[in-house]
Amino acid sequence: MEAVEGDRDFMAGFGKGLAVIECFDDSHPHLTIAQVAARTGLSRAAARRCLLTLQRLGYASFNNKFFALTPRVLRLGYAYLSATDLPQLLQPFLERLSEQLEESCSATVLDGHEIVYIARSAKKRVMSVSLGVGSRLPAYCTSMGRVLLASLEPDEASKRLSATERPRLTQKTRTRLDELSAILLEVRAQGYCVTDQELEIGLVSMAVPVTDSRGVTVAAINVGAQSARIVAAEMPARFLASFHETQKAITPLLKGRNFSWT
Repeated sequence: MEAVEGDRDFMAGFGKGLAVIECFDDSHPHLTIAQVAARTGLSRAAARRCLLTLQRLGYASFNNKFFALTPRVLRLGYAYLSATDLPQLLQPFLERLSEQLEESCSATVLDGHEIVYIARSAKKRVMSVSLGVGSRLPAYCTSMGRVLLASLEPDEASKRLSATERPRLTQKTRTRLDELSAILLEVRAQGYCVTDQELEIGLVSMAVPVTDSRGVTVAAINVGAQSARIVAAEMPARFLASFHETQKAITPLLKGRNFSWT
């Protein structure tokens, strides 16, 4: 948890509780007090109080050794989906695009250094892991993540890239900060991003931004496919015209709406 020194409006206890919730993930579904303390930087006593509070509120369970989140936590994510109609607005366009391209299409927003899926139309399973609304992937090595990072001010995008771990997920993954900065510059200029097996071997992807009438990026949409069927370099020629039609249709519907995620 990042401390907010001198901010009298910051509720430290609430921040600690959120940090504890966020330290659970698909790789760490069950954690001890000591593990939570280590992953959050909290003291064991603070981690214990947060976990017991979450347990008493129904957001966590305990089996005498390990804590785990309960389905009640989904209320927090559902509150976001209920508070914005962006997913519902984008879904029919994704379905139409997916039918047209005969590939899976998705929409995401940026949350820190990750992308979060808010809508998806799956024609084929293109990844080894299942993706759905609420799924998260790193921004630095995904087509939608790079589109969303490119929509930020260059200094802010560099700051986010510098602050996150950038593991080499495949032999094709670009991880160097200077290389990623150059890629974002190119994405800003051309208005789309193509990735070639950087997230997972066999997966190619192309993404474009979704912008409102002011030109502000509110989301990214993509098409994902197997490299055995489509060569990454051929994706713009095959898909860009359809993406432009979809962008043109969506933008007028966003007029007067505020979908801030940065």
